[in-house]
Amino acid sequence: MTHSTTSVQLQKPKTDERLLWNLLFADTGLKVLLLAHDIKLFPFLAQKARSLKEICHGLKICERPTEGILAVLVSLELVEVEKNVYSLSSLARNYLLETSPAYFGALLEMMIFRDSKHISSFENLKKALFTNTPPGNQLMQSLAQNNQLIRALTFGNNLKLIRGVISSMHGPSMAAALVWSELIDLSTYKIFLDIGGGSGAHSIGAVSKWQNLQAILLDLPPVYKIAEEFIAKYSLQHRIKTQEFDMWKDSFPTADVHFYSAVYHDWSPEKCQFFTQKSFDSLPPGGRIILHEMLFNDEKTGPFPVAAHHMSTSLSLGGQQYSGYELSMMLQQAGFIDIEIKPASSYWSIITARKP
Repeated sequence: MTHSTTSVQLQKPKTDERLLWNLLFADTGLKVLLLAHDIKLFPFLAQKARSLKEICHGLKICERPTEGILAVLVSLELVEVEKNVYSLSSLARNYLLETSPAYFGALLEMMIFRDSKHISSFENLKKALFTNTPPGNQLMQSLAQNNQLIRALTFGNNLKLIRGVISSMHGPSMAAALVWSELIDLSTYKIFLDIGGGSGAHSIGAVSKWQNLQAILLDLPPVYKIAEEFIAKYSLQHRIKTQEFDMWKDSFPTADVHFYSAVYHDWSPEKCQFFTQKSFDSLPPGGRIILHEMLFNDEKTGPFPVAAHHMSTSLSLGGQQYSGYELSMMLQQAGFIDIEIKPASSYWSIITARKP
C-alpha cells in the first residue's frame, strides 16, 4: 500500500508579529495601571524616588510581584527607573496625581468598578455580538432602553453612580479642554453654550482662555448641580451658569457658540442631524458650532482606540463614532459654512462651522 504525503512548504512570515503580542498582553497593562492606582503607588512615588525595597516597605506589598508590576509600568512609560531607583514619569505626573486638573483617577475608579462587574468580559461581549443587546446587568439594560448614560442613571435615581460617572469624565475632559480652546479664535463671541456639558470642564477651559466669554452649561438634573461644584472649585460661578435642559424638548437659550463634546457619538446619525439642525436654527447669523469628538479616519478603519470605542458604544448605547467627513456632511446639510476639522489633544479633534 502506498501512502500519499503532502509536502508542507516552510515559509518565513513576511510581517513581524509584534502587534499581536501587544494585543495579547494589552489587558495586563490596563490591570496593572488600575492596580497601581488602587494601591496609591503614583502619589507615593511623587513624594520622592524610591528603591524596590522602599516601595514594598512603604506600601506593605511583596517584592517579587511588585518588581513585575514596576517593569510593566516602566514599559508603559508611567514610571522611570535609574540605578534601581523608581520615579514617576512626566506622563504620570500630568494625569495620575490628584493635584493635576487633568487627573484621570476618577476614570480609573470607574474602570475598576466596571471590571468588578465583568461588563466587558469575553462572554458578555460575545453575547452582545450575537444578540445585539447590552450585557445583562441592570445598569446596562437601562442604557439600552434610554440610550443615554446619565438619563438612564437619573431614571434609576442612582445618585452615587451619576456622581461617579461625571467625576470620571472630568479629568480627561479638562485635559482636552485646555488644548482645543487654544485652537480656535473665540474673541468675538459672547455666550458659549455647553450642551450636555457634564462636569463643566469645557466651559471652564473656554472661559479661562477667552475672557470675553460667558458660558451656560445645559444638562439633566442632577448633573448640572454636580457641575456647579467643579465650577466653584475654579471660582468661575460668575462666568458659568448652569441650567436644567432636555435636548429633545427644550429650546436653546440665546448664545452665539454651540459646543458639543462627546455627545454625537452616543446617538444615531438621524438624531445627530436633529441636534445639528436645531443648533443651526437657534444660532444667530455668524454664530458658530463646535463638535469635539474622537474621530474615525475617513475609511473608518482606525485609529485603534476610536474603533474600540465605536464597538463598545454601538453595542452598549446604540451610538457610534463618526469620521470628520461624516460630521462635516451633517453640518453642511444643516446649512453651516466654513467647515474646518482641527486635530486637538491625543485622539480628539474639533469640527467647527459658522452659520451664514
